[in-house]
Amino acid sequence: MKNDFLANKGNYRNLRCFQLAEHLYDITFVFCDRFITVGDRTKDQMIQAARSIKQNIAEGSSAAAMSTQSEMFLTNVGKSSQQELLLDYEDYLMTRGLARWSVEDRRIMNVRNALKQRMTREFMIQKAKDWNDETIANVAITIIHQCDKMLSGLIDYQKRKFLANGGIKEQMTRARLSARQNQSSQSSQSTQSSHNKSD
Repeated sequence: MKNDFLANKGNYRNLRCFQLAEHLYDITFVFCDRFITVGDRTKDQMIQAARSIKQNIAEGSSAAAMSTQSEMFLTNVGKSSQQELLLDYEDYLMTRGLARWSVEDRRIMNVRNALKQRMTREFMIQKAKDWNDETIANVAITIIHQCDKMLSGLIDYQKRKFLANGGIKEQMTRARLSARQNQSSQSSQSTQSSHNKSD
C-alpha cells in the first residue's frame, strides 16, 4: 500500500549499531562483574549506561512507525549514554595507570578486523572472560567509537526522513486525502461506466 503511514518498523536487530551495542553491553557486564568492587556506584552506572545504549536504539526503531521525532530522541539518548560509558572506561584506565591504546596501535586494528567478522554474543562474552581489565576497557572504547559514528549517521538519516515525510499527522493527512481522491476517482469511473451502458 503506497500510503502506508504505519509502515513496518522495528527491525533494529539488523542494525549494525545495535549489534555493536549488544557486544558493548555484554563485555561491560563481564568487566563490571570481574573488576568493579561490589557496592561501587560505578558498577551499576556502567551497566545501566551500556543497557541504555542498546535499549534506546531498539525503542527508537520501534517508535519510528508512530513518530520520527521519538525515534530521533531515543536514538540520541542512546548516543549520550555512550559518552557516559566512554568516560567511565577512560577514567578507569587513567586512575589505575593502565594504557589507553592509540589509534595506530596494532591491537586496535585487530579489534576492528575482528568486529567485522560479526562474532556471536556468546563468543564475545567468552573472550571478555579471558581478557584483563586493560584489554576489555580498550576493546569497549573501540566499540563505542565505532557505534558512535554509526549512530551519528542514523540520526542524520532520521532527520532527512523527517524533513522529507514530516511527522505522523502530516503522513496521516496525506494518506486520508489520497484515499478520498481514490474513492472519488473510482466513483467517477463507476458513474461514467453506467452512463456508457445506458447509451
